[in-house]
Amino acid sequence: MADQSEDEIRERLKTALWFSIGKIVDEESMRRNTNATPQFIGALTDMVWSQIENVAIDLESFSRHANRTTVTTDDVLLLARRNQDLHSIVKDIVDKEKTRKIRAKAKGKGRA
Repeated sequence: MADQSEDEIRERLKTALWFSIGKIVDEESMRRNTNATPQFIGALTDMVWSQIENVAIDLESFSRHANRTTVTTDDVLLLARRNQDLHSIVKDIVDKEKTRKIRAKAKGKGRA
């Protein structure tokens, strides 16, 4: 993968996204007894790709503003701040993961 150009990698990622979205659309179409055209799947893929690019830019900007080179969960929570339901879901997941890590660390110290 080191010798692939950035454009080739981008195309492979976009193709993988198109395939995944196509599978989801096909499953939902079958479940709802409807049809989706390849043009719809292509348009949906383009829309999702644009959203992913925007999210990536925002996350990088948040981490850079905090003088960090790594995106953290704080950046993701900041990104989700305008959608209260999404923010709550992400916050719950982050909190549960932090609690799990604290318990695992405490459990490991108890053995020593």
